[in-house]
Amino acid sequence: MAVRATGLRHRICALALGLGLALLALAPAPARSSDFGDWAALVVAGDWRGAGGGPTLAFDNARRDIAKAIGEIGFADGRIAQFSVNPVPARRDAASLATARDLYGTLARLSSDAPGCLIYLTSHGDPKGVLIGDQILPPGILAAMLDRTCGAKPTIVVVSACFSGVFVPALAAPNRLVMTAARPDRTSFGCGEADTYPYFDECFLDEIDRHGDFGGLSSAVRACVAERERREGVTPPSEPQIWIGPQLRPMLPLMRFARPHSPPGERLGRLGGAP
Repeated sequence: MAVRATGLRHRICALALGLGLALLALAPAPARSSDFGDWAALVVAGDWRGAGGGPTLAFDNARRDIAKAIGEIGFADGRIAQFSVNPVPARRDAASLATARDLYGTLARLSSDAPGCLIYLTSHGDPKGVLIGDQILPPGILAAMLDRTCGAKPTIVVVSACFSGVFVPALAAPNRLVMTAARPDRTSFGCGEADTYPYFDECFLDEIDRHGDFGGLSSAVRACVAERERREGVTPPSEPQIWIGPQLRPMLPLMRFARPHSPPGERLGRLGGAP
């Protein structure tokens, strides 16, 4: 009798365990937390003038909508700092007035307890660097800012400006991905008075909905820019540059964007980026 009772108890335990495993299989999986929720992010519009010298909203449109886009892929709103140099406060909306000193101070504060960093600069540029207001931010200064704040943490740097390829040698580090809108000896396009976005920024906004990580996104943006320039007939091609450090490269596919993808091209209509 004792043997039979013991066997019965074993069968009951096995049945309970099987039912428990089945219920776990049927239960919805917990939502995956964002890989970027605690990252520090700066998005900066460094000029408000178009290629002809008149006012443009292209850079501020890009700054505003890129900040929204990275929020949708998992960056926390409270850890995204926006900066603009637009003299009209209403055109800056949620952005603080930008100076190089303010960028450094904010990045130092946000990155102090962050596991990673993203910096996105959209502006005019020349072979010496990128324009922030009436001053040029050179590659060496930006590299020093990143070294002293984000340090060895995984870091994504995007510089959308003419001649922005000059930033790659200074910023290239094992823990960084660097995307630029042009070669060091080429202009980029789409920064005129009537443009909604620079071409590179528009491609970034469109392609971020088609891809799940920054590695795939960077290659897609480069292809998108090339296609847009062919379609518009502008020459010579800007040839956006990409650097992915060997330490960061194997990590990128694992650092996934958090939100479901939108249908291709939907974002630009949804964000309403027209001036």
